[in-house]
Amino acid sequence: MPIGCHDAQPRDPISGDPQVALAGNPNVGKSTVFNSLTGLGAVTANYPGTTVEVSVATARVNGSRVTILDLPGTYALSSHTEDQQAARRALLEERPDAVAAILDATNLARNLYLVLQLLDLGFRVVVALNLTDEATRRGIHIDAGRLGALLGVPVVPTIATRRRGTAELMTEAMGVVGQPTESRRRYSAEIEGMAARVEALLDDHEVPARGRALLLLEEGTLEGLPAGIANPEAAAEVATIAQEVSERGGEPLPLAIARERHLEADRIAREVTLHPGEVQHLRLWRLATRPSTGVPILLAVLGATFAGLFWGGSLLARLVEALWARTASPAIAAVSVWAFGDGILTRILKWGLDAGLLAVLTVGIPYVLTFYLLLSILEDSGYLNVAAVLTDRLMGRLGLNGRATIPLVAGAGCSVPAILGLRVLRTERERLIGGTLVALVPCSARTAVIMGAVAYLGGWRAALLLYVTVAAVILASGWGLNRLLPGRAPDLIMEIFPFRWPTPLSVLRKAWARAREFVTVAVPVVLVGSFVLGALYETGLIRLAERPLAPIVEGWLGLPAVAGITLVFAVLRKELALQLLVALALVQYGSGASSLSAFMTPNQVFTYALVNTIYIPCVATMAVLAKVLGWRRSAAISGFTIVLALIVGGLATRLLTFLGFG
Repeated sequence: MPIGCHDAQPRDPISGDPQVALAGNPNVGKSTVFNSLTGLGAVTANYPGTTVEVSVATARVNGSRVTILDLPGTYALSSHTEDQQAARRALLEERPDAVAAILDATNLARNLYLVLQLLDLGFRVVVALNLTDEATRRGIHIDAGRLGALLGVPVVPTIATRRRGTAELMTEAMGVVGQPTESRRRYSAEIEGMAARVEALLDDHEVPARGRALLLLEEGTLEGLPAGIANPEAAAEVATIAQEVSERGGEPLPLAIARERHLEADRIAREVTLHPGEVQHLRLWRLATRPSTGVPILLAVLGATFAGLFWGGSLLARLVEALWARTASPAIAAVSVWAFGDGILTRILKWGLDAGLLAVLTVGIPYVLTFYLLLSILEDSGYLNVAAVLTDRLMGRLGLNGRATIPLVAGAGCSVPAILGLRVLRTERERLIGGTLVALVPCSARTAVIMGAVAYLGGWRAALLLYVTVAAVILASGWGLNRLLPGRAPDLIMEIFPFRWPTPLSVLRKAWARAREFVTVAVPVVLVGSFVLGALYETGLIRLAERPLAPIVEGWLGLPAVAGITLVFAVLRKELALQLLVALALVQYGSGASSLSAFMTPNQVFTYALVNTIYIPCVATMAVLAKVLGWRRSAAISGFTIVLALIVGGLATRLLTFLGFG
């Protein structure tokens, strides 16, 4: 069943192509299925909230073109969070021809809740029973045929990371397109009676009246529902029912319906599942989340990550530098002199083609690639969920809960998806605090600066001290915002996810997709920046650019004035500042990243990296902050980080001098 890939594009309503939506809980491999079907190489993650916006692509199934929607990961189609709202809006407004529900075979009961809700709303559903390999390892067996009979839909076992079963899934999805749907009466007589009362008052609509009645009973309001789903008369009847339930002391309607649906999901799961490995899994989870044992494990994981980043990145950087010095650098110099002579143009070309590219290869790529490999392992193993539970109390002091740990950790990779991930937080207050803290978290680009400069010249202790300093700044900022902004953090509600052995091929694909994006964006920016800085330097205009920055850069921060110019370029990409500084050193003092020490002391390098790490995020992050929080808040966060970076940087250089360092 060949599935061909096409570039991502919005659905063309004129083409009439069948539309299949991928729906599922977070952490079930839904985006991996999407990548398997479309070949887009979208980043997947083993923690909640990876996909916040709907991704659209096309594929060919048995020769026919199909539009595929990758919906946000969500546990239900309620309106409590933006990811749930986005999934519901896409389903109810787009009304796809079929919905492929991706389920975690190791946690079937929890995943079936969403499937039942989709069936209640009258969608044509096929089920992908994913992670069947993990279920087998844990001794869990699910009767897919029996599950399909109980649900009344096709069920296809899949292993998305190995692309097993995904083609069959799409064939089944195409098979249900255009087929009539059946809305089964699954719940208690009381719930079904309430639904019937509301159903009788609803207008005609393509969504079955029973499903709309249940949705309205769950929501209790028309707010947030698409036009035509319900009407004021039905909403008034829901209010009457809610009052009746309240007067007789019954549980709230949303809770009652959720309980009924969970009971049905549990009943179905018990009937089709054997899971002798569950006890062992719970023991491992408790061991990892109990503070007495979990905190030491967490510190060990963080230490191993830091060590792997330090040694792995350093090794790659040295190998690339040695190879470049023997091959590329002499060739570039010879060709430039042959073509343009030994003049100013040749020297400017050397800035970009030699020093600029070498800076990318030795500062950016080794540390970024190593970091993404390590992050992918943590994601795919499921350990990030443990970090969320362990840090919940700490996050509470910052005005957040453990759920915010996920975007904060993701920010260590790239701030852009981390900012988008803030939409899983429930309140505007949480998002504002979270957005500020994510902007301060050292992303992979800033990590490249820390490792490529501070660790390279001062060793791992200096790099660790810088990380500790930034962590203290983040904690102090969160603590202050929590007290300045009214409100409190909501409690953490998080599901127990199974630990898994990361699949090497999946880890490599994910890390390479991220690193490849870094290369395609960074190389042009670094080349242009290197040429501009080279032209300023070789023509002597750099002195004019240094003067306005001298009082702050030289006077307060204690850095060479030229370092301030490179910090300005860091607004484009954070690692660009150090790469341009390295390029400056290479041109002025010869090859080798250690030439930074020719005009900057370890003390100055530490201050330089500290300021670069804290102040104003890159333009891409600022744009996404504006999208999520608005331009005013984005500008306020950027201004705050600039002031904070200058204050902390100036204090750091004076403290280091007082203590006798560098």
